[in-house]
Amino acid sequence: MSKIAEATEQLVRPIIALHGMELVEVEYKRLYGTPTITVYIDKEGGVDLDDCELIHRAIDGPMDELDPTNGQPYNLNVSSPGLDRPLKTLRDYERKIGVKIEVSLYAPVEGKKRFVATLTAVDGEEITIDDNGKTVKLQLQQIAAAKPYIEF
Repeated sequence: MSKIAEATEQLVRPIIALHGMELVEVEYKRLYGTPTITVYIDKEGGVDLDDCELIHRAIDGPMDELDPTNGQPYNLNVSSPGLDRPLKTLRDYERKIGVKIEVSLYAPVEGKKRFVATLTAVDGEEITIDDNGKTVKLQLQQIAAAKPYIEF
C-alpha cells in the first residue's frame, strides 16, 4: 500500500465508522495523469449514492488538511466496493456466509486449485465451503484470491 493510501486510511477510518459504515479499502493511482484517491466503503445491506456523498462530505475537509499529495491537485472518490470485489478480511467472509464464492488457492486441496462453492462457515483463520455436497475446510493463508461468484 502506498504511503498516500496508508495516511488516507488512518485519517478516514474513524470518520467512516462514526457514520456506521466500514472502510473497505483505499486505492491511490493516477488516472489520466491526475492523482486519484478512491475510498471504498460498505455497511450491512450495502451502500448507496447518498452514503457515498455523506462520507465524501465528511472526509473532504480533513483530507484537505492532510494534504496527501503535498499541494498537488487530486481527485477524491468515495465508492461502494462492487458486487464482485475480492474477499480480503474475515469480516468480508463473514458477510458472505450462505453465498456462492469463487476461491483460487496457491496449491491444490483435494486435487483442486479452484472452487466455486457455497461459503458455510468462518472460524478464526479458516473457512468452510460446501463443494457440491462435500465439506471442504480452507485456511485463509491457502487462499490466493476469493470473491463472490456471480451467475449470469
